Amino acid sequence: MKRGMKRAWILLVVAGLSAATAFASHAIGLDRMALWQVVRACVADFKLTGSPFPCLEVDLSGGEEGGSVVLRPPLSDDMILAPTRRIVGVEDPFLQSPGAPNYFDAGWRARSLLRGADGRPPERDAVARVVNSAVVRDQDQLHIHVGCLLPSARRALAAAAPKVPIGEWARVGAVVPHQTFWGTRIRGTDLSGVEPFRLAAEALADKASGRSDLTIAVAGVRVANDDEFLVLASYATAPGAWWPVGAGDLLDSSCPAGMPLAG
Repeated sequence: MKRGMKRAWILLVVAGLSAATAFASHAIGLDRMALWQVVRACVADFKLTGSPFPCLEVDLSGGEEGGSVVLRPPLSDDMILAPTRRIVGVEDPFLQSPGAPNYFDAGWRARSLLRGADGRPPERDAVARVVNSAVVRDQDQLHIHVGCLLPSARRALAAAAPKVPIGEWARVGAVVPHQTFWGTRIRGTDLSGVEPFRLAAEALADKASGRSDLTIAVAGVRVANDDEFLVLASYATAPGAWWPVGAGDLLDSSCPAGMPLAG
């Protein structure tokens, strides 16, 4: 084996072992940096072999500082998108900067990996992306949960959407029982030019004690046959909240990530 090939093989084995260890740690809740280790392993494998393993996708088109990975955590049907840059979570100041990548838009594009009960990608207004607050999350690397809405949440958002003003924030009805959300409606078929992290932080600046308290979600909706989005936000001590809301209160585990469809 030539020296270069041997070195590449060793690096690949190390990346694989690191990822396996991180996945195992994540599964049993021992390591809050497990996700970051997996992200690094996916990037290393992608650079070395062109494969995203153990992730589903790796996007380095914007370089590592602007890239992202999509993966499915172990023992879970959940799918998440995480930056390839070190970002702690929703409170990270970098997310408020003009140069921050649009991770929510990347998460929206990743919905093509989801599969409904019929094996096909779910309908547009069935999908949401959610970032948990620091109170709820179990990993200290930013990650966006991408999945199908629970049927009850989908119905609630469909009913609420026409009443939410375009470009203005308003209190939204019972999306989740015993929880309080605020929302704004955005026209368009994608999230390019939309900055949910900044919008939510500004909207709830006088309510939440800090950005670390925020849970932010973006859901596809249809209003008068037009494709639109609802940007939603809540915080850990919102009035009437019985517990800190998170992705598990909005997303349905029966819509797992699969492999891209051919064609």
